[in-house]
Amino acid sequence: MIKLLLIGTGGFIGSILRYLVSGSVQAASHSITFPYGTLAVNVIGCFLIGFLSELAETRSLFSPDTRAFLIVGILGGFTTFSAFGNETMNLLRDGEGALAMMNVSTQILLGLGAVWLGYILAYQIWR
Repeated sequence: MIKLLLIGTGGFIGSILRYLVSGSVQAASHSITFPYGTLAVNVIGCFLIGFLSELAETRSLFSPDTRAFLIVGILGGFTTFSAFGNETMNLLRDGEGALAMMNVSTQILLGLGAVWLGYILAYQIWR
């Protein structure tokens, strides 16, 4: 029961952070067609998941409850692949096939790259 409360509380925090970060980035981009806010949240979230997972798995830095709160809760609430899917479908629906494909490829390449970078950075700092 405690773990569920930790995950729920983390998800609450992560969702609020997602809203704030995504909205700020989207407003700063001045774009009405490409979802830069969602891209930023996904890349940041992927980096943090890679970074924290490396520390949790190789350094045992977090207890299971802390890991549930941070990774499952906060980062699970923060990352936005459901929004990514919806925005990509909206672009396709609106006849913006090139932007939809740009969105898919950019999200995947930068997201996976950010996870890798997070692992590498955590390893380099705490080796």
